[in-house]
Amino acid sequence: MLWLHGEEGLDPQAPFLDLLAGTGRVVAPSHPGFGHSPESSTVDTVDDLAYLYLDLLAEQDRRDVIVIGASLGGWIAAEMAVRSTERIGGLVLVGALGIKVGDREARDIPDIFALHPDEVTRLQYRDPARFAVDYTKKSDDELAIIARNREATALYAWEPYFHNPKLPQRLHRVTVPTLFLWGADDRFVGAEYYGAAYRAAIPGSRLELVERAGHFPHLEQPEAVVERIRGFVQDRGA
Repeated sequence: MLWLHGEEGLDPQAPFLDLLAGTGRVVAPSHPGFGHSPESSTVDTVDDLAYLYLDLLAEQDRRDVIVIGASLGGWIAAEMAVRSTERIGGLVLVGALGIKVGDREARDIPDIFALHPDEVTRLQYRDPARFAVDYTKKSDDELAIIARNREATALYAWEPYFHNPKLPQRLHRVTVPTLFLWGADDRFVGAEYYGAAYRAAIPGSRLELVERAGHFPHLEQPEAVVERIRGFVQDRGA
């Protein structure tokens, strides 16, 4: 399985990754510019990231890979699959971004750079108090990681904001089994309009809700998300 993190960055100690590793072999890279990963002069768009990870699968000769991505990572995963599914056996898109559902005047995705951080947290988590950040208690290294993650997110997703206008017309090219997982309490991009539109664009895909979770269900309900992934892998095998 290839895990593609979202704009929150990669936390190697996250319970979700430990649980996922109990399901199969997991490769979990940190995107260039996030965390402690160096920046790359040749990688500065989601398009570049999609090709980067397709090249990684080819270089390591991986086949039948389950690509799992959350939020920004889900967008990267979708972009990979519209280009080539030669080495991809299935997709799990967790609160995936990457498309625009409304008209040009509608803001489908709240502006995380313009809103107060507390408001962003309220929109993204069912239990925002649990994920509120006290910057006064962070080390210099932790603060640097937060800043780098924010800077890298702006680099990859600022314009157009968190979407590729051409992606919706290409999603029919995704021919592998695809599962959308969405937090039932996602106030950032809701399942009833955004998730449903995404699912409708990929033939044969299905959308499942994760209860008691917001935009990042793998952080709020890691056991439930891994259980859904395990079921998806088993169903696919059957």
